[in-house]
Amino acid sequence: MVPTIAKPGTGAQKTGGARKGDLRRRFEAAARDVQKLAKRPADRDLLEFYALYKQATAGDVTGPRPGLLDVRGRAKYDAWAKRKGTTADEAMVAYVALVARLGSA
Repeated sequence: MVPTIAKPGTGAQKTGGARKGDLRRRFEAAARDVQKLAKRPADRDLLEFYALYKQATAGDVTGPRPGLLDVRGRAKYDAWAKRKGTTADEAMVAYVALVARLGSA
């Protein structure tokens, strides 16, 4: 769900902004809820959480890829890099959906 851009003076910007604010609130609630999951998510799901969260809050991955000896850092970097080009709104929607899916499992 991506807000539409409207012409000035049409009143549609307020609706788009409200949707974006609602998405932001759902995303922040999901970020809190992920800490309360009854069961620890699988490693692949944890990497997906990380990648989606970073993409939503920081945008595309930056900096050099960690070296071979930093296995954890490299996995996180790679997961985030796979999300390159995903908009913040798309990443938030996917993050909320992943929390909902794992929370109901």
